[in-house]
Amino acid sequence: MENERDHDTISSSLASLSKQLAGTKLEGSADIPIVDLSISDEDFLVYEVVKASEEWGIFQVVNHGIPEELMRQLQVVGKQFFDLPEAEKEMVAKEGDFEGYKRKYLGGINHWDEHLFHRLSPPSMINYKYWPKNPPQYREVTEEYTKHMKRLTEKILGWLSEGLGLPREALTQSIGGDTAEYVLRVNCYPPNQDSGLVLGAAAHSDMGAITLLIPNEVPGLQASKDEQWFDLNYINSAVVVIIADQLMRMTNGRFKNVFHRAKTDKERLRISWPVFVAPRADMSVGPLPELTGDENPPKFETLIYNDYIDQKLKGWALEDLPVY
Repeated sequence: MENERDHDTISSSLASLSKQLAGTKLEGSADIPIVDLSISDEDFLVYEVVKASEEWGIFQVVNHGIPEELMRQLQVVGKQFFDLPEAEKEMVAKEGDFEGYKRKYLGGINHWDEHLFHRLSPPSMINYKYWPKNPPQYREVTEEYTKHMKRLTEKILGWLSEGLGLPREALTQSIGGDTAEYVLRVNCYPPNQDSGLVLGAAAHSDMGAITLLIPNEVPGLQASKDEQWFDLNYINSAVVVIIADQLMRMTNGRFKNVFHRAKTDKERLRISWPVFVAPRADMSVGPLPELTGDENPPKFETLIYNDYIDQKLKGWALEDLPVY
């Protein structure tokens, strides 16, 4: 895109990003931040989430208020769905849109993926034909999880807003408030005995505003920082928070849209549950006026979010869309 600022990422294709990051050093253990949300000092929480968003673009939160049993149920119904016969899974198969079930969606011999993708919110955007009817508890569990996920997202965005010197609701409203889209993607990676790094997802940043993810106990998510790859250590019941492109753009580059990737495991099944939070497709998104000025001019062009998506996808083949 010719008129996009140098700091933006739209013009970088997935292929070039993967090539650029493929040779970076892989660290054996991660120093990715962990934030304990049970701490009563709000100022300290603001400091911690802002610091993690500026330095890493990814962090884990614990004691976040989502019941552990509910998270366990979400994982159970997700695995039960993937354990169904292929014919039953095909009952919620994709029909030309991004929603629905798909097997081996990623192209290339080194990419493995089976996934279920559907909207969670707002209610007017939900199409239940893409929600499995089997297992029968799937809808009840997923709807209850969505309520908690929205509360946690608004809390985190509130602390990030305060850290920017803005009203607590500023970032939530900047992505549309109650009209912001929440989309769940359940990713299933079978064991892979091939030698070397077999990617479930190539290096990428997320297009939306923020992503909240829970994995099963099998590790695989990696984040790039200072030209090194860091493994995300598994913490039972933690939620992984990933800063995406639109928060980077709205904050004029203050928050980092982290590049990340996923790898498969040689012996164990890996499943992850990312929830992508994004503005409405027709919303204009760019640096917030309160965060720019003569001494800090806008680094990014204000764009309709759907146009941003179109621009970023231009360098990606459909079968190479990233997941994790």
